[in-house]
Amino acid sequence: MSTAVWKKTVETQRVVYQIHREAREASGCQARLLLLLPYKWLRPDRESRLFSPWFVRQVVAGLWRMPKEPSESSSEASKKMDGKGSEDSTGQTEASEEMMRKRIRTNTPSPHRTPQSSPPKFVSTEELMETAKGVTNMALAHEIVVNGGFQVKATEPAEGSLEKRVKEIMHKAFWDSLEAQLNDDPPVYDHAIKLVGEIKETLLLFLMPGQARLIGQIEEALDLSLIQQQAENGALDIGKVAQFIINTMGAFCAPCRDEDVRKLRDITDIVPLFKAIFAVLDKMKIDMANFAVSSLRPHLLQQSVEYERQKFQEFLDKQPNALDFTQKWLQDTADSMLGESEGGAAGASSSSPQLLLSVHNQAYLRLLNWDHGMDSFPETVLMDRGRFLEMHLELEQLALVASVLLIVYNTAGEAISGLPGLMDRLKSTIKILLAEMHTPSFRADETFAAIGEKLCLELGERLSQHGFSPFHTDRQSALKGQITAVKSQDNHIRKLIDSRIQAYLIGFLEFSPHKSPPPLPGGLAPISKELEEVGVKLSRLVNFNKLVYSPFYHKILQDILEPREGADT
Repeated sequence: MSTAVWKKTVETQRVVYQIHREAREASGCQARLLLLLPYKWLRPDRESRLFSPWFVRQVVAGLWRMPKEPSESSSEASKKMDGKGSEDSTGQTEASEEMMRKRIRTNTPSPHRTPQSSPPKFVSTEELMETAKGVTNMALAHEIVVNGGFQVKATEPAEGSLEKRVKEIMHKAFWDSLEAQLNDDPPVYDHAIKLVGEIKETLLLFLMPGQARLIGQIEEALDLSLIQQQAENGALDIGKVAQFIINTMGAFCAPCRDEDVRKLRDITDIVPLFKAIFAVLDKMKIDMANFAVSSLRPHLLQQSVEYERQKFQEFLDKQPNALDFTQKWLQDTADSMLGESEGGAAGASSSSPQLLLSVHNQAYLRLLNWDHGMDSFPETVLMDRGRFLEMHLELEQLALVASVLLIVYNTAGEAISGLPGLMDRLKSTIKILLAEMHTPSFRADETFAAIGEKLCLELGERLSQHGFSPFHTDRQSALKGQITAVKSQDNHIRKLIDSRIQAYLIGFLEFSPHKSPPPLPGGLAPISKELEEVGVKLSRLVNFNKLVYSPFYHKILQDILEPREGADT
């Protein structure tokens, strides 16, 4: 098992239809593995519904790397499975296996990006499942603690997708079969009784073990053996059973579902009623899950640090090279900070604890400008990768806004420095035009040309209103040219603003109750509010990460910096 197991299991959370789409592209043993495991793990009435299918892909990847001559037991099992899958033609099998190999290579870090580590160790599927379960639980707990607005949401296949069409066809076939059974003479209740059993299980899930009276009422009213006997003797009143279910749902549901339960009472046909009951029960499951999350959050806040550290240590015990990317991340940061010259290294080594802190904080800042396409993200911050990327995109936009405004105010001079509301108006205009800067359809040349035209027009109107002479054509052309030049990352003004933003954020990471908040560097006043919000968010994220992984960081940083200090001495 490689570090990719860790990286992929915490990266995605998808539903069973995505796994089946992968299965349709596989064949033989791989296809059966993908088709069978999700139903065991992704039961909709269990917390493991959030389990990542990337683990299943990794299991398949492990199958490709297994030895050609397995043990006798595994050989016999594989022969059985190969015999079952021999119906596929040879050409289809080869094409499917080649497609699976390509997909595995796509989702596996390339060799030139992977640090040197010990040879891969083959482990059993049970060990993989156990490890992935621990990682998934840790990722879920981390999300609940870090994301105050975290909620479980119902997932649906994309509109027009193959998954959605398959789901609709299967559901329609099932409900049509149920309706045909109920319309028989005499009616057949086999499917209906099975549905009542599933509803009974769901209702019991909403109760605590100590609520014996309610459990007894449900067990008595929805006694499947009694209902079966009534159906066989023609004495079953399925409508009465449905009404008990609706009344129980009304007693258990959250206030926001009262209207949904009320609508159930207006449905008279049995098949549409059962369909609507299951739809409302799915919503009630989501409500219960979110209630559990909100109840669990205070307890997780108290124990989350130890819990995450313990889970990561368990993963590290099974995969000793699980910190390779983290070590490379800190090593590159130390090399970049200290440089190659002995003078720079010696000056930085005057205080070892301070050096450790500086290197560590600078490493976190590097994550805000990470090249996600080329470099593998450090394992210890992988669960926050999306948050760092979100902050990077926001900071990139803020840097452009501040750069353009700095150019405008330096060009226009004192004539606009005191005009009320102008700064906010110009800032709003720039942000609107840059709103899609991170989308594939964004055209930098057109956008910055439009920004120059719009700002020149706005400045001309404001100057005229306050009795100043409007911009001359030459000054307008010069201003537009400077604004257009900001699109380049090598632009001097943009690089200046970027460096000041970095200095401001590093001040947030070094901030403590004994120190005053970091001062705002010049040129960042227009984006001070947004920048402060990013700084607070970053510091909270970093401080929590340090608390969890501090033992691992301390050892790695000491191993990196102690040889340097010894050489300096």
